[in-house]
Parts: sequence; C-alpha cells; structure tokens
Amino acid sequence: QVQLTESGGGLVQAGGSLRLSCLVSGRTSSSPTMGWFRQTPGKKREFVAAIEWSGRTKYYAESVKGRFTISRDEARNTVDLQMNTLELEDTAVYYCAVDLRGIIPWSGTSWGQGTQVTVSS
Repeated sequence: QVQLTESGGGLVQAGGSLRLSCLVSGRTSSSPTMGWFRQTPGKKREFVAAIEWSGRTKYYAESVKGRFTISRDEARNTVDLQMNTLELEDTAVYYCAVDLRGIIPWSGTSWGQGTQVTVSS
C-alpha cells in the first residue's frame, strides 16, 4: 500500500513561486513514474508534470514548460514540484501521483489527498 502526503500549497501572488512536496511511503511498484496533476471545479484532472524513477526523463504540460520543474529526492523519498512565475490559471488543487504509464494514470496509480494552490492578482 502506497501512501502519498502532499505539502507546500497555499496562497501566492501572480508572478510568485511555490514548492510542492509529496512524501512517498509504503511499498511502490518497481521503478514507478511519478507526477503531479491538478484539478479545478467542474473540470477534469489534468496532467502537469512527471518524472521517471531514474530522474533522467521528465515530462511537462505545455502550459507549465519553462516555469515548473519536477524533481525526485531519493534521500527524502519525495517528488517535488517547483512552481515559478505563477499565473492566475495555475490556481487548482494539485495531486501527487505514483505509478503512471508515461504521463497516463491507470487503475494502479496511487493518489495523494491534494493540496490547494491559489494564485491571486
């Protein structure tokens, strides 16, 4: 059973930065791809960023390329999302996900409880 605990969300002004962290505990599948998704009310959950277990390959949604950076800290057992130059449109609940197929979640994907990010003007 995998447990994911997100932290780091909050309120920030447009142009500011936040860093989200997801603590991964429990038994994971072998070398899982991990990532972040986000969701706003009335919309589908959308892909933000993902990183392969090795850390060598990273994927980003077009809307966050150049502004967000995903990383994995093996020592802390976390997957982190550094978000810079935040825009109003980045406001959402952000979810950590472990065990993706590329950037696609499947029935075996584990999810965190979500952390709110609110960007104000």
